[in-house]
Amino acid sequence: MLRLSGSTNNFVSDFPTATNGYPSTIITSLSPSPAAVAEEEALMSSRDGNDLQQDIYKVFVGSWNVGGISPPEDLDLRDWLDVPNNDGAGSPSLDIYVLGFQEVVPLRAGNIILGSSENHGNNTVALRWNSAIEAALNNDGVEEENYDCLVSKQMVGIFITVWVKRNVRSHIRHTAVSSVGCGLMGCFGNKGSVSVRFYVEKTSFCFVCSHLASGGKDGDERYRNANAGEIMSRTNFPRRSAHLRNLPRKILHHDRVVWLGDLNYRIYLPETTTRFLVQKGEWNILLEKDQLKAELRKGRVFEGWQEGRIQFPPTYKYCPSSGLYYGIESGPAQRPKPSKGRAPAWCDRVIWFGDGLKQSQYERRENKLSDHRPIRAIFTAQVDKLSPP
Repeated sequence: MLRLSGSTNNFVSDFPTATNGYPSTIITSLSPSPAAVAEEEALMSSRDGNDLQQDIYKVFVGSWNVGGISPPEDLDLRDWLDVPNNDGAGSPSLDIYVLGFQEVVPLRAGNIILGSSENHGNNTVALRWNSAIEAALNNDGVEEENYDCLVSKQMVGIFITVWVKRNVRSHIRHTAVSSVGCGLMGCFGNKGSVSVRFYVEKTSFCFVCSHLASGGKDGDERYRNANAGEIMSRTNFPRRSAHLRNLPRKILHHDRVVWLGDLNYRIYLPETTTRFLVQKGEWNILLEKDQLKAELRKGRVFEGWQEGRIQFPPTYKYCPSSGLYYGIESGPAQRPKPSKGRAPAWCDRVIWFGDGLKQSQYERRENKLSDHRPIRAIFTAQVDKLSPP
């Protein structure tokens, strides 16, 4: 079903309910019980007392623009998701996976605007991604090590899905989503964000999956900055009732905040210079001209946000099913050819805001399904909890 969301002024595509096993938006009672109110008051009480303790949770954050390509049946996501294999490679058990996708459907008019019978097919594609994720995460047959889908949400081509280890699920509450469309006419969902909020113990988390304005011309970064500002101002998580009025509603009101996605920032260099430096592997020189880093330094966007050190090649734009960047001729010479502004760039990023998050990994993987390479970041997150009585 395609519906207009009044609170965020954008179109939101909900999954069909029931049989697929993956939840869509969490729907909760508007009239919580007295016990729930008491629990909420305890949750939101002062965190400065002597009864406060901390846990450490390991959080995986991944982003991938899949270029409107549906996942093939034999797609193996274990490498991207850093799942341990028989050789012992991969990260030890992680607690939470947050995966954001862009362009899970082709961004043509029928998908962006009409959303009639075709929209059901859109949801089917997102469910296929969830099936591939589940197959990768739950492949060892050990029940207590398995993951469940906490929430999934799709808006046109933007799709976010959160998976949590089963022994962590009981510590999570107050899940909510908020979608902001800022594409066509400033409101359609071909560009924008889908954000997820939840609490782990007494600590609130917010994850923003976005696809910002494209374009490689000088000045196009202003549209991306404007999109980010719109998402900041228009994202509002719902209050379920007056009894729960202390739950954070805005992105920066949360304790731990991570922004992921195809942010589409390019490189402030002539295309020929960019391609030459990419071929030479001169990442540090290129990053000095990276638009996102430059806009951050100038205070024009994401003020106060952090990004880990980039030590990997640009993630965009590749020829289909190839290791060659778009605009590079095949063959031994691999000479650049005109590409109409599609020079390599670090379009795909993960950034975070505030304290309590420590990034231990930030890298790209080499799946060649689309013209983007997937990226991943792994964090340790401090979580506040109450001591047992």
